[in-house]
Amino acid sequence: MIGVLKGAYNFFSDLTRAIMLPVRIDFIIATSYGMAVQTSGIVRIISDLTEDIAGQDVLLVDDIIDSGITTDFLKKHVLQKRPGSLKTCVLLDKKERRKVEIEADYMGFSIPNKYVVGYGLDYKNKYRNLPYIAVLDVNAES
Repeated sequence: MIGVLKGAYNFFSDLTRAIMLPVRIDFIIATSYGMAVQTSGIVRIISDLTEDIAGQDVLLVDDIIDSGITTDFLKKHVLQKRPGSLKTCVLLDKKERRKVEIEADYMGFSIPNKYVVGYGLDYKNKYRNLPYIAVLDVNAES
């Protein structure tokens, strides 16, 4: 299992404890937002995998698919490492904002086009520690 940081840390942690199979875990840190509210469209890997995943069945776990740019980039990046199989899992799916045709193999909830925070999701690196997911009015926050 590969967790995409920082946003997926709560979901990833809960999910790994719920899976009753032996798993190896690793993390990748990627961003296309930086401190912005909207994606720049350019994905940067801040920290790559440390485990060799060649020939392994891999589950890539992220917090949300929004534009799809980051998920598409990470999927291609992980596939270059020659896993035996690759599936994607996201907690939230915001289909209205798609810029890239991509669907998660496993998805928790489909949400409307609202800015959400909490349970790992942030606004300018704030609110990640909320124990719930909430809609944030970013205009009121500015």
